[in-house]
Amino acid sequence: MKRPIESACLLLIVLFALADRSFAQAPTVGSTPAAPQGAQATQLLLSGRTGQTGSVRTTELPIPGATTSVNTINPAVQVQGPYTGSVQSRTNVLASGKLSLREAIQRGLDYNLGAISQTQAVMQSRGQRRSALSSLLPNLNAYTSETVQQINLLAIGLGTGSIFPIGVHVPSVVGPFNFFDLRGTLNQTVFDRTALYNYRSTVETVRANQLWAQDARDLIVLAVGGAYLQVIAARAKAEASRAELETDEALYQQTLQQRRAGVVAQTDLNRSQIQALTEKQRLVSLENDLSKQKINLARMTGLPVDAQFDLSDDVPFSPEPPITLEKALQLAMEQRADLRASEAQVRAAERSVSAARAERIPSASVRGDYGVLGINPAQSHGTFSVTGRVDIPIWKGGRTEGDIQQAEAALGQRTAEREDVIRQIESDVRNAYLDLEAAKSQVEVAMTNIRVSQENLVLTRQRYDAGVSNNVEVVQSQESIATAQSDYINSVFAHNLAKLALLRAIGNAPEKLQQFLVVH
Repeated sequence: MKRPIESACLLLIVLFALADRSFAQAPTVGSTPAAPQGAQATQLLLSGRTGQTGSVRTTELPIPGATTSVNTINPAVQVQGPYTGSVQSRTNVLASGKLSLREAIQRGLDYNLGAISQTQAVMQSRGQRRSALSSLLPNLNAYTSETVQQINLLAIGLGTGSIFPIGVHVPSVVGPFNFFDLRGTLNQTVFDRTALYNYRSTVETVRANQLWAQDARDLIVLAVGGAYLQVIAARAKAEASRAELETDEALYQQTLQQRRAGVVAQTDLNRSQIQALTEKQRLVSLENDLSKQKINLARMTGLPVDAQFDLSDDVPFSPEPPITLEKALQLAMEQRADLRASEAQVRAAERSVSAARAERIPSASVRGDYGVLGINPAQSHGTFSVTGRVDIPIWKGGRTEGDIQQAEAALGQRTAEREDVIRQIESDVRNAYLDLEAAKSQVEVAMTNIRVSQENLVLTRQRYDAGVSNNVEVVQSQESIATAQSDYINSVFAHNLAKLALLRAIGNAPEKLQQFLVVH
């Protein structure tokens, strides 16, 4: 009898020593597993504008000291942030060596960094939405383990010696022994309003980012279209300067012959030579500006910066679409993607506030597991457990109140930003209309000025050829024509740019481009 009793006592001691370890490895045997705590409100960034990086705006500033020019404003497109760059496209070389306006804008929509950044923002928000949804859906996991263990009983106060009156001796080392566990677990949220509102907030955030991506397309049309128009204007100025240089050189050669014949003074010869050299220097500067404008356009459209290409399209002066200011304002409020994105961000902030307030509401969850437990896979038996849990928040040290305060601050900020977008849209539309009227008037004045200056040049050349006057009047008339031509080029550019600005102000720019710009 001594041997069985001794073995039984030893078994009891081992089970006592391994109780905690066994329960930890096999939760179905003893203690109830801890269920996950209730969800916490996901806090949004204070500002909703962080998703919209970069900007594209048109400016028309007065030219200081332009007393000899009809043109009194300087149109320009200000492009900042990722909209200035692009990723290099796979088709780096244009098949025909020419770039049309439609192709340039399409390349901008495909390769401009502004569009790519917004596309990545949409993908990121979709990932956040899926992460938020995971807290509402079942979470399934499985694990397997096999433990081999040996215990030193002296370390827990037991060991060699007799602790029973019958003289049972306990060894100092027990084992090795092993057990095997193969188990699957299921966690399911039954009721958690905070997790639900967190998910609804991410849905609105995805919607907002999709609308920001649509608004980025409108900005790209303005940026790339404006850059294309700048190249057209720079090319026109260079061509006008080249023609003016030919006229100046012809006048210089004529004056040189007259000087050799003793008809004119040296000052007349010097004056005509200075005029020709000045125009040559101006041509160098304009050709340099043309090359830079092409580089700028290439950077926005995914072309290599050293790409050699010409523009296949010209955008002459044409009347703007017949649309009233009131109608344009109405369309802008209905179509502008940035306004709808701001409204979606307000809704996301409202859901975030609801999620923070829902932290005060009890949440319920269920956890279950099933598996086999035994000495080894061949000697195991099925075990399972099912646990239902209800968490009742009483006081979290002020965390809930802090979450509510942060969420309400974000909601207030995004509501204010939505109101600012409304004011900005109205400002964009009205500014575009003012620029259109001013540019149209300048085009008319510049055209008249060119005609009058050309007539005056013909008269002064006749007087000069007849020897009635010196070449001062001829040089001044040529400068007047150059100035008038430059004014006309700037005015046409300003008018087309104002139409692009109005197109962006109304919204849906890629679809309505042909209605605003007439391409030849």
